[in-house]
Amino acid sequence: QVQLVESGGGLVQAGGSLTLSCAASERTFSNYAMGWFRQAPGKDREFVAAITRNGFNTLYADSVKRRFTISRDNTKNTAYLQMNNLKPEDTAVYYCAASVAVVIGPKTVYAYWGQGTQVTVSS
Repeated sequence: QVQLVESGGGLVQAGGSLTLSCAASERTFSNYAMGWFRQAPGKDREFVAAITRNGFNTLYADSVKRRFTISRDNTKNTAYLQMNNLKPEDTAVYYCAASVAVVIGPKTVYAYWGQGTQVTVSS
């Protein structure tokens, strides 16, 4: 079972940047596609970005395209979410998740989840 631990959240002003990290306990990290999700107060959890096992393909929600970048380092068992030009509406708890899926898409099922890290963007 994969254990995921997010870090890097915090408080930032609008227009600022943050990089989230997701460290996996599993040495076979490269066997998992990785995704980032977020949940704002009173709202449903929503998809943010995903990356395939080898890192060659990525997928983004329209709301974060050209601002966020997902990446991974399989040698460090870690996935990342670089967030630039942050907006107050990006405020949420951000979760990373792992999937055994080979192809990432809107209906990819993620079996393993981290505990989340809070990102707050002030205006």
